[in-house]
Formats: sequence, structure tokens, C-alpha cells
Amino acid sequence: MSDTREDRQRDDTVHYDGAAGGWGSMRGIKEIARAAKPDPAFADTLRRQNKPGGHMCTSCAWTKPAQPHAFEFCENGAKATIWDLTTRRAGPDFFASHTLTELRARPDYELEIEGRLTHPMRYDATSDKYVPVSWDEAFAGIGERLRRLDPASAVFYASGRASLETSYLYALFARLYGHNNLPDSSNMCHETTSVGLKKVIGSPVGTCVLEDFEHCDMILFFGQNTGTNSPRFLHPLKDAVDRGCRVVTFNPVRETGLVEFADPQNPWQMTAGSPTEISEHYLQVRPGGDIGAIAGIIKRVLEREDERGDVLDRAFIAEHTHDFESFEAAMRAADWSLIERVSGLSRAALEQVGDIYVASRNVIGIYGMGLTQHVHGSQSIGMLVNLLLLRGNMGRKGAGISPVRGHSNVQGQRTVGISEKPELVPMETIARMFDFEPPMETGRTTVEVVEGVLDGSVKAFVSLGGNFARAIPDTDRAEESWTRLDVNVQIATKLNRSHLLACPNTWLLPCLVRAEEDVQATGPQAVTMEDSLSHVHGSRGRRTPAAETLKSEVAIVAGIAKATLAPNPKVRWDDWTGDYALIRDLIAETYPDEFHDFNARMFEAGGFYRGNPVRDLKWKTESGKAEFTTPDDALSALGHAPGEAEFTLITLRSNDQFNTTIYGFSDRLRGIEGKRDVVLMAPEEIEKAGLVAGQRVTLHTDHDDGLERSVGGLEVVPYDLPLHCIGAYYPEVNGLIPLDYHDELSKTPAYKGVAVRIEA
Repeated sequence: MSDTREDRQRDDTVHYDGAAGGWGSMRGIKEIARAAKPDPAFADTLRRQNKPGGHMCTSCAWTKPAQPHAFEFCENGAKATIWDLTTRRAGPDFFASHTLTELRARPDYELEIEGRLTHPMRYDATSDKYVPVSWDEAFAGIGERLRRLDPASAVFYASGRASLETSYLYALFARLYGHNNLPDSSNMCHETTSVGLKKVIGSPVGTCVLEDFEHCDMILFFGQNTGTNSPRFLHPLKDAVDRGCRVVTFNPVRETGLVEFADPQNPWQMTAGSPTEISEHYLQVRPGGDIGAIAGIIKRVLEREDERGDVLDRAFIAEHTHDFESFEAAMRAADWSLIERVSGLSRAALEQVGDIYVASRNVIGIYGMGLTQHVHGSQSIGMLVNLLLLRGNMGRKGAGISPVRGHSNVQGQRTVGISEKPELVPMETIARMFDFEPPMETGRTTVEVVEGVLDGSVKAFVSLGGNFARAIPDTDRAEESWTRLDVNVQIATKLNRSHLLACPNTWLLPCLVRAEEDVQATGPQAVTMEDSLSHVHGSRGRRTPAAETLKSEVAIVAGIAKATLAPNPKVRWDDWTGDYALIRDLIAETYPDEFHDFNARMFEAGGFYRGNPVRDLKWKTESGKAEFTTPDDALSALGHAPGEAEFTLITLRSNDQFNTTIYGFSDRLRGIEGKRDVVLMAPEEIEKAGLVAGQRVTLHTDHDDGLERSVGGLEVVPYDLPLHCIGAYYPEVNGLIPLDYHDELSKTPAYKGVAVRIEA
């Protein structure tokens, strides 16, 4: 078995024989539609999805082209829309029939399939049920409870789907109230990018735009599952491969979307043609071994420089980078045997990738959570930047670094102020605009929020969407603590487990989905979001709301804020709710360089680009240049190798899933059907552990904090994975992830790097 594993997925493992896309995607969409029973008008919504003047998908953050395809949606985007537009309802009658204790016994899927929430509800501890209240009663009750608390004890969490308009008001509300406790879903996935990438190139976001994929010669993928998490990206990726771009993938799991793709919008490929082979080389790196793999590529680049003398871009390095000499010395000194042990890959395989890199003029580095969700995630990002800097692959067409975000507006929320770090927000501007003194204390990250829930220092939790209690690490340990909060406010579209962990003062507030028409005092409203390539798009919903009692996220945030805060003549919650264009004016005033003429530009085809200084070779770092960084102890500290009876756990999302939302039980692209209670293992590891396929096992965390963490009842499934690596589904195994095991710089939990043991 070769190190590059160019063969198809192993015949002795569970696998999918087809390509990503194709007829399999069509069947997947059909199955979810059968279960969710959407409004028949969903087809018209899909026709407009991700097109200028239409509705922007609530699923992934991949960019929207200026000249869209006839169908500019993917399988998961269609599932998200179908899920939103279900005809099922979870209204007052449903809650009158079920206690929260009873509902907590249900799995995630059974909660959400009940349908759309329709009425504002308040928890009644006596009956252990949610009971309906009016919106005015809900706002007044929440405001009264929040006013009693020290603002520092409150947390305002935001999931990644809230619009720029809502996000801006939410952040303003938090600071007017008196805190910066504004974690969002990026704290659990790409906060490593926001912190780590900013440190080395001065930008907290990627540097590429869609046009770059038309001019690149090589694409390097690290820990990103395009086929499931951002399938529309497969179109430009296929086009790049068709014109000769060479794709190399590093991932412990052979993800079908980066193996081959059949374009559903290509009649020839859907009938008589063959799918497009995507990755020229697919290297199954050890979890967390990316630093070692990149070090091996870099050593090969330096060897070729020694042979030829023209490989490194010496002029670029001299003018635009800092600390190259110490980095070069460390890489030259790095031992190949250590690199092979850390990465799990052979020297020959890494040298082959290095040769491709040297032969390629324009290179793009792409990564996902497989790179970021490790203790040394920030350093992994730094190493990928190091590789790109060697040949000047920054600040020119067809080159750069491109983290692929998951949630549809998670990047944009940070852009307009959802941040626990006050230094990232123009506080002086906000203070002037709204005539107040904003708090300057650093707020809590997700990890620190959970610590505060556990120790009692967090008293109030307001959640703008999401399923926070299910998404976090140490879920089992933290669950009981949620019921000891003083205030818990959940703004949502469907029921999930976070809503069932109620304290005495808990409210469940239903909101519109993005595809629904949002009518306010001045008429129908539009909202905006930012994609992962830093383009901003307008979105207009057209579907009739699921219930007349629903409010928009903007209206809910403004309603709570107005009921909580003292009047301020410069803070006009009612006016902003009535006309979202006024909110966009505020964003433009707060961020004039990026959002000037916001209202005039919001429906530009392909979105308007808010810019990135790195594209102009401007580096907002401490040195004023791009930083070469050397990993701790020149690799040795990063080379933890599991013991004989120990495995590195990587958490996975299925093909019928978006974050914590479970649409169904088909992980088609991995060949797993009808179940999620599984643990994936290489056949050799199954045999070595004395197990057999289909056997039920328990996973135990190996972590020296004295706490027992285990998840049982998992079925052993033979799967093509590196040795000492096992996979299981997120969020079912989140209880195995220690809260204190996270990236050192950003505190992003290490969901893909925890050591576990298996008990039969």
C-alpha cells in the first residue's frame, strides 16, 4: 500500500463507489424533501438561490459568482432550504403535550424534524413545559432579568447564519449593555484563522477571490472536505483541473469530493461521460501531522534551491518578509525521520509534492477545520503561509491562502463587530456615533464561556441561533450547569437540545428564516452576508413566513435591547427595525473603507469585494512584513505519536448534516447508511485490537485532568484511515473533547486531535 494511496478506497473497507455530485446528489435531496415535507414553493426558492436579487443560502459560505449557473445551489444548500421551508410545525400544542425532560430523551434529528417554531415561549418550571407568551411579555421579562445582572456575567452568542444587519445590532447591544462577551461559531472552527493568520500576514481572513482559481497552477488542500461542506466549490475546482491545474490533498480521510466529481449541470457527465478526477495526489496524513508534511515539502524546495539557485523568490522574501533566516535554518536542520513520523507520510511522497510546487508558478493553499482544530492549529496555518511565501505566492493573481468557512455569514459577523477582542473593533468610532463609553475588557471565548457556565460566573446566556450546548466540547460535563443559569434566551427556527436545558428564566423566541419575506414598517426588507472570499451579497426572501407570529432576527434583537437598556436619543431601535437600510448606513459609517455606499452596492452581481491589504502586498503585522514562523522546537513538540493502545480521534460531519443539524442518516459519500453511532477504524487496527466489524465499543479520552470521559455503544466500521487514527461523528462524541484541550493561540477546541482508548 503506497504512501500516496492513489488507489480507490480500499475494497476491505466501507466506501462509496460513485463520484461527488451526479445522480447521488439528486437522490439525496429527494430523500430529505420526503422527510421534511417542504412547501411546494421551495422549488422556486432554489431557482433564485445564490443569484443576484435572490435569497442567499443559509448553508456554506462559498462565494456566489457574478454569472451564476442555471442552478446555483448544491446538495447541502438544497437540504438547508428544504429544512427551513418544511410544512411541519412545533407550536404551542406540541409543547403542551411534552415536558422538557421527555424531549431531552430524543435524539437531535427527532427534535428538529418536528418542524418550525411558531410562537414565543417561556419555560414554566412547575410543569416542566414551555408555555406561550406575547412578544411584549417576552421582551419585558428578558429585559427585567438582564437589568438585574452585572453585564460581565452575560454572554451574547451568535451562530454563523445571522445577517450583517442583525450582527451589527447584536454587537452594539452587547456593548451598550456593558460587555464584550461575544463569541460566535468561529470560536469552534476558524478562530484559529482569525488569530493565527492575522499574526503572520496581518489579515484575519483569506486572500483569494474567485478569479484566482482561473489562474492557479497548483492547489494544496489541507483538512477540507469540499464535497460535503462547500460542494459549489467543486465547479471552479473542476474547471481548474480541466485546464491543467494540479491538485494535491492532505487529509486523513479520503473524501469523495476531492477524489472525483460529476457535475450535475453537465448533461454529458451525468449520462455518458466520466467524472472529473480532482486530486492528482491524495496523501492521508496523520491527524495533526500537517506541520510535518509541510516541513517535508519545504525541505524539498530548499534542496531544489540548492541545486538550481532560482527556486526561492529572493526578491519577494527580502522586501516583504521577516525572519526568513532563522526559519530556513530550522527547516534545514529538521530530521527526515522525524518528519515521516510526525506526518505519517514517506519522504518520497513529500518530495514529489515539493517538485510539483517548484514547477508551479501560482499556488493556492486551501484549508479547513482539519488544519485548525488542533492544539497547534495556529502553527499549522503559519507553516502553510511559510510554504507560500517561499515562492512569493501572496499578493498576485492566481495565488494566496484560502480558508474555506462553513457557516454562511460567520466571517461577516466578525467583520461588523461580533468579537470578544475589543482591539478588533473601532471602539472610538462606535463611542462617537452612539455617545457612550464602550467596555474595553476582553470578552469570553467559547471555551471561557463554558468555563463560566461550569463555575457559575456566567449568569445569562443569549443565543442568536445555533445549538451551542450541543456544539461545545465536554458536552456531558457541562449539560447540568446550563440549568443553573439565571437567564437563558434562545432565538431559533427549530427545536434543538440547547433549548431543553432550561433554567427558571428561559425564553424560546422563533424567528424568520432567510428565504421568508421580511416585512417591516417601510415594507419588505433585504439583508446581507459576507462569503469566505470577502464578498458581500444582498439577500431577499420571498416565501410566506411559517407563522404570522414570527419576527425577524433584527426585530427580536432590537426588542430585547429596547426593553433592557436606558433610552439613548442616538440609539433608534424602532427606526432600525423599520428600515434595515438605516442599519447598513451605520455599518458604512463604522467601517467606511470596506462598506462605503453599502446600500447602493449590496446587490452587485457576484457581491462587492471589501478588499484585503495583502493583495496589495501590505502587511498589518508587528514587523510590517509577512512573518516566517518556526514551529516549537523545530517539530519535536508537535510530533506526539499515539501509544500502542491509543488512537487520535477525528470528529466528522456526515453528508446529511450541517454543523449540529442532522437532516438524515445517509453519509452517502462515505458509504455509511442509516446510522451515526459508529467508530471508523482501519481494518489492521480492528484486528490488532481484537475487535470485529459490527462490534459495539466504548471510547475513553486519554487526558490527565482526572475526569472520566466516555461514549459507548459505538459500532466498529472498517474504514480507510491512517494507523492510530479513528473517526466518529460530531456532535455525538463531543463529550470526549476536553474543554482545556485547544489551540494555544485562539482557544479553538481540538476536535480533531484528542487521544482516546477503545474498550470492547
